[in-house]
Amino acid sequence: MTAVPTIAPRPLDARLIWVVAVVLSLALWLWGRTLLPMTFDYPKAWQIPAARWIGAAITWLVKDASLGSLAFSDITRAFAALVDKPYQLALGLLANGVQQQAGGVMVQYVPPISWIAIIGIMALLGLWAGGARLALLMAACFSFIAVFGQWHSAMVTLASILVAVPLGVAGGMFFGILAWRYPRFERALRPVLDLMQTMPVFAYLVPVLILFGFGPTAAVIATLIYATPPMTRITTLALSRVPDEAHDLARMTGCTPRQTLWRVLIPSAREPLMVGVNQVIMLSLNMVIIASMIGAGGLGFDVLGALRRLDFGAGLEAGLAIVALAIALDRLSQAVAHRGTAMARQGSLIQRHPYIASALALIAVTAIIGLLIPAVQTYPLSARLSTSPFWAAAVQWINITFFDTLEAVKTFFLVWLLVPVKRFLLDLPWLAVVALLGIAGWRLGGWRLALLTSGLSFLIAATGQWEKAMITVYLCGISTLIAMAIGLPIGILVATRDRLWTVTRVVIDTAQTLPSFVYLMPIVMLFRVGDFTAMIAVVAYAIAPAIRYTVLGLQSVDPRLIEAGRAMGCTRWQILTRIRLRLALPEILLGLNQTIMFALSMLVITALVGTRDLGQDVYIALTKANPGNGLVAGLAIAFIAIIADRLLSASARRARARLGLEGHS
Repeated sequence: MTAVPTIAPRPLDARLIWVVAVVLSLALWLWGRTLLPMTFDYPKAWQIPAARWIGAAITWLVKDASLGSLAFSDITRAFAALVDKPYQLALGLLANGVQQQAGGVMVQYVPPISWIAIIGIMALLGLWAGGARLALLMAACFSFIAVFGQWHSAMVTLASILVAVPLGVAGGMFFGILAWRYPRFERALRPVLDLMQTMPVFAYLVPVLILFGFGPTAAVIATLIYATPPMTRITTLALSRVPDEAHDLARMTGCTPRQTLWRVLIPSAREPLMVGVNQVIMLSLNMVIIASMIGAGGLGFDVLGALRRLDFGAGLEAGLAIVALAIALDRLSQAVAHRGTAMARQGSLIQRHPYIASALALIAVTAIIGLLIPAVQTYPLSARLSTSPFWAAAVQWINITFFDTLEAVKTFFLVWLLVPVKRFLLDLPWLAVVALLGIAGWRLGGWRLALLTSGLSFLIAATGQWEKAMITVYLCGISTLIAMAIGLPIGILVATRDRLWTVTRVVIDTAQTLPSFVYLMPIVMLFRVGDFTAMIAVVAYAIAPAIRYTVLGLQSVDPRLIEAGRAMGCTRWQILTRIRLRLALPEILLGLNQTIMFALSMLVITALVGTRDLGQDVYIALTKANPGNGLVAGLAIAFIAIIADRLLSASARRARARLGLEGHS
């Protein structure tokens, strides 16, 4: 039987569809408000009452749901109590010691591990995992925390990390293994993970608060929800990429499926799995400030308090302590990932486990000396440093000296950029936007992507979130374009200069680990609240991926192609524009994707400075404990993120295919 060849639509057909769609959208924009007003304002009578449904569902879970004689709320509180046990143990060892209330006063009977012992233990861990240089880095990071008076708060944060990370890794591996074993489960799990990774954390803090109560345990559970998805994805990916030789080896040695998984496949995938552990640690640290809103305490609470007081110096010091903690844990987890299997030591118990023995000896010695010399147990107050007055004075000087200039810059951007774009987007008919997104999805990825983009955008309108969503898109879009306009030239400048790129990488690594709240303080002090302040904060936070992916794309260009261009007499400008940037386009598009994701995550934080977008709805829902409104607004933000992600990912795939790079990573 002869196959009948299918005829692909000509490019002219696609262009014609675009022209017709744009013309119809323009006509609708010009005359539709009079002729078809429902295409501009979605009829309230047709709105989906999703907020009410979600609120009723959570109320039912809390008050009426049960498994037999066991209420659902009892199950959640029991889980919270189960998580609380290891947390209290870690908190006692690191921060509070053994305490008991006596006569209305909390009395400490046994002190926590001394600051010197903890620094020594972290140095020993660094020595074990990566050698002397890592040991010095670990000691320097924790000494910085102590010197700047952030020790107790940092230990409270570290206690929650020590509980959240193992639970997040275990949960992520469990679901990742299931997704690897059962493709149907993986397909069902994928959209759930997409929502979990794109929905603002504020949105699910409310149901977590209602189900698990207020306090550090609820904060640990919220951290788990936030940090588990990357581990799940990495586990599935790592197991699927284990070489076939490992499977053959397991079959030849007669391993059962369980033995194959735990004794062959998991060890073979150890390095990428440790990358997942690293991601869980970093995401858990990203949560410390947001989790402080529901009782986590620690460094996050200090940064949040400094933001409320507009004390930039105190907030920066607490933020830098989080950075130091992040750098130490990041480098340690990376070193463990690359550490080979050591030979078993012979001899006594101490000889077999010298690092553990040294750590225990250090704890015992410092505890005894600390009874006689308090400075060994607790870092002395008189030896602490603080740069808070300097930063406060610096911001005040800038504000006084350049007030007129700052106001002129703010007014210029508001009048000529922000307000016009905002009005334009708010005037767009929702029906035309939904249709254009559907056509863009069809052109880039086929009918499935068209259904996804048009369906998600329709749901935003149908749940009554369209106006707030357009404000979110306007702030995110402008901030992303400015971040790319700054980040792309910087990436081009440093990509071929190793020393400059090394310095730039340190700066953007620090910027990415610095809590997003810290960006707000100096900007609010200089520009006060409003959309311009939000835009500056988002640009500062989202510029890092724009630089990083531009450098990645330019450095991945085959040097032989550049040499061929030189041999043909191309100028530097021609090599840059016609060879390097063209071949780096897929990575630059992925960088644009990540810049949008960073911008959307930061926009929820900027709700604290008076924006009127979806982020503000999420934040208000948190303050009023309204899970329905919070989750609906959070889902709308997630839908915007998913639409942008899918369209840009499809664009990157088309660019790679056009350039013949499908087989290259």
